[in-house]
Order: sequence, then structure tokens, then C-alpha cells
Amino acid sequence: MNLKAGLWQQQTLKLAMTQELSQAIALLQYSAQELTAFLENKALENPLLQIENGNIQPMNPLIDRNRKKHQKAEKDWIEQIADKPISLEDQLTSQLNLRDFTAEQLRVIRHLIQNIDVNGYFVGDLNEISQTLNTPIELVDKGLKVVQSLDPVGIGARNLQECLLIQLEYEFPDNELARQIISNYFVIFAEKKWKQISKELQVSLKDIQEVFDEIQLLNPKPGALLGHDATSYIIPDTIVEQTVEGFSVRMFDDTLPRISFNEHYYQKINSRPDIDQQVNRFLQDKFQDYQWIMKSIEQRKETLTKVVAKIVEKQALFFQKGPKHLQPMTMKEIAGELEIHESTVSRAVREKYVQTPVGTYPLKTFFTSTIQTVSDENTSSTQVKNAISLLIEKENKQKPLSDQEIVEQLKIAEGMMVSRRTIAKYRDQLGIPSSSKRKRFD
Repeated sequence: MNLKAGLWQQQTLKLAMTQELSQAIALLQYSAQELTAFLENKALENPLLQIENGNIQPMNPLIDRNRKKHQKAEKDWIEQIADKPISLEDQLTSQLNLRDFTAEQLRVIRHLIQNIDVNGYFVGDLNEISQTLNTPIELVDKGLKVVQSLDPVGIGARNLQECLLIQLEYEFPDNELARQIISNYFVIFAEKKWKQISKELQVSLKDIQEVFDEIQLLNPKPGALLGHDATSYIIPDTIVEQTVEGFSVRMFDDTLPRISFNEHYYQKINSRPDIDQQVNRFLQDKFQDYQWIMKSIEQRKETLTKVVAKIVEKQALFFQKGPKHLQPMTMKEIAGELEIHESTVSRAVREKYVQTPVGTYPLKTFFTSTIQTVSDENTSSTQVKNAISLLIEKENKQKPLSDQEIVEQLKIAEGMMVSRRTIAKYRDQLGIPSSSKRKRFD
């Protein structure tokens, strides 16, 4: 082995992560909102880059300022009311007859309401509130009773058990068995260990089943009824349309700001005979930055269109008939056919949506794991979940299918090779309880 020190030349190929390449990668994974924010920030630091929202006309701030105020004042007053969300505190205090309470009682009640979470549960501590407000604990306890008397029924409960008891008293005041079960057997009732309850209360399993059905009609999250969040809308990044020739894919970039080059500014500075070298370097850097942004946006559009077109090609049945016909497909598979890296596909579909003839979906929806079948063909995890849901929907509720029985039926009826552990995992993801908790005693 030659261990002598020396100098020699060697040629190697390696990819240098330049600022421009890093920017192109970032733009590819940006959602429409993130890309808009990026461009707006770039426009602030680059005088050569002008942006204009496609839905907004350019405005002269000196001429149109008063016009804008006037137009805003003329906006439909009904829409203005709808745009203002009402807080949970306002919705609850508006139900109170203020003349029935002293100033001290109202102070306590308002403080209690401020400790109610989005689900409608009281999450504070009565003793702490008593000390904070320097008021007797009895007054705080009475204040909570007042809160719990407000609508929706169950608001202000300290836990699910209390929430259900409040609703039972209002919805089913004559059902003493239900009140007794929720008060004294809440946990084992929820776990469907009903034989113990049946034995101790000397009632039939059918009676307990009827209580269970009534409890199902109650609302475990009464606070959700008071929600006034602004409606959010999903704006697709791409649109897939059915045509005579087949499916067409197009980008939907109407919501993105339009980019243009500030030619006037560039010529004004660049044509000056006494231009400073440092200013000239700044100008050229910003010009190159503008070119790279335009190139990166075009590359983002091209890559996303290619990925969606390939998805449409491989998932034709989905776009024709809906989600139940989703085929197994991985990002690695798409990357291989497009001759790009798998990470590029992952970035391209990140937080992006596609509008299809059967609905609007996240692009990540189309990538599912492969499940082996008894035949040469494979199936997707989505198809397996659909098959599980269908089997459980049609099962005998007095003798619900165990996970192992579902395994055997899927193999016989659908040819799907799935383990019992996978069935349990998919069942949990679908929000379907185990067989013991699905059993009915009618």
C-alpha cells in the first residue's frame, strides 16, 4: 500500500445546492397560499419584481382612497353582520336576564364562562376562582349551576358524565334507569360490560340496550353547537375535466398574483451614465433573482402538471366512478415513470388539491399502500377499508364479526390477504369499535 503524501487531480461529479436550486425546490412544495406570501415578500425586497393580484385592479392611492372607503360603506349590511363572529361568552351571557343577578353574581358567571372550552366543558377550578375573585365558594358553585342551565343543554359540565346527566334530566326526565346507570356504572357501561349492571340492577340486557340507544342521541360536545367559525373553502391547485377525448389536466392559478418585470425602473437606473458600480451590481442581482423566480414558478407548474397527469392516467377508474375504485399506487412508482426523484413527487403533492368530476381531493389521497391478493393483481388499503366497512354494515348485530372472521371473509369473498392486526388498525382508523362493543341485545 502506497502511503506517501502527494498532490494529484481527480474529476468528480456532485450536485451543489445553490441558493437558486434551493429556491426552486422550496417553490415546488409551497401551497398556493405559501407561494403568494413568498412572492409578496420578494416584491418588497426586489424593486424589479411587480406583483398584481388577478382579482384586484391597480389602484392609485391618491385618487382612489376616498372611492374605496365609499364602496366599503355601501357593502351589503347583511353580509357585514354575517362576517362578525359572535363569541361563546356573548352567546351565553345574552341568555341571562341581567335584572335577576347582582353585580357580584354576574362577575362570577362571566368568569366561569371564560373557563369553558370549545367543546362546551368547564375546565376551571371552582376553588381557584373563588380565591381569585375573593368570593365565597358557594356563590361560585351557584354560578356554575346557572351556566349549566343555559342552552345548549349540557354546556358548562365538568366532564362527559356530568354532561350526559344534565342532558338526561332535560331530554328523558322519566328515565330513572338511564340516570342510575350513568351515575353509578358510567365506565363499565361505556365498555359494554353490561352483565354486571344487569345483575346488580336486576334488569335485562335489552333494557340496558335501550338506555344505550337513548344516550347515543345526546350530544357529547354541546359547545360545538355554538361555533361560529368563518367558512373555509378549498381552492384546487389543478383541475381534471372529462372531455370527449378523455381527461384533461390544467393548472388553476387564478388565485396566484401576476408577476411582471418593472421595465421602467430598470431602464431608468441602468441608463444613467453616472451609475455607481455598487448600484449596478445590486440591479443585476435583482434582475437575476427575478429571472430565477420566473423560471422556478414555470418549473413548479410543469412538474405539478406532469405528476397530476400521471396520476390521472393510473387512476382512471377513480376519476370515472369515485373513491371506491382507488388503485394501489406509490410515489416511488410515479417518480420512476416520470424519471424524477421520489422526493420531487412528495414535494409536488404537498398541501395541494385537485378538482375532479367526482369531487375535490388532496393529491396525497391517491397514494395508498399495496395489499396482496390471492390472484396476481393487488389492491389498495382504501379498497380494503371499504370492504371492511361493507362487511360490518351487513353483519348480524347480535353476533358481530370478530377481526379474525373479517380476515377470513375478505380472503374468501374478495381475495384480499390481510392480517388480523391490519384489520384492527384499519377498523380504528375508520372509527369502528370492536365486535364486543358493536354487539346489540335486541
